[in-house]
Amino acid sequence: MEESFRASSISAEAFFVSALFCSFGRGGLMEFTTHLVCRECGKKYPLEPLTVCEDCFGPLELDYDYERIRHSLTKKILKSRPQTMWRYKEFLPLKGEPRVGKDVGFTPLIHASRLGETLGLKNLYLKNDAVNFPTLSFKDRVVSVSISKAIEFGFT
Repeated sequence: MEESFRASSISAEAFFVSALFCSFGRGGLMEFTTHLVCRECGKKYPLEPLTVCEDCFGPLELDYDYERIRHSLTKKILKSRPQTMWRYKEFLPLKGEPRVGKDVGFTPLIHASRLGETLGLKNLYLKNDAVNFPTLSFKDRVVSVSISKAIEFGFT
């Protein structure tokens, strides 16, 4: 029996593209997205290109149907996909395939044992985004999703 994948919240602040360029959820890859929700006051919004709450100006986050994800997306499925950020495409705000940056992501985690020891942590890992392509920056993830979504919206 396959283990179910357990999703965690994706912050609009950490991955702002999710709120800025969210999909309208009409099937396709965004079928797990339900709405936008303000992290500060909890107000819900439809899946539209919004960035902040109209009431409190708090950041908006995508909300997902976690039960549906748990029953549909398994570790086996994830492991069978290419080793890029697009293996997690159900959590990215695109209806179709990426238009740019298809090889972005999946940079290595480096065990930082000495720093971890100093901080009192046994298993501290640091993400090495200095090997991310094409620009060797963590920004490649955000930019590839942003450009793909902008093209999807017709902003060319």
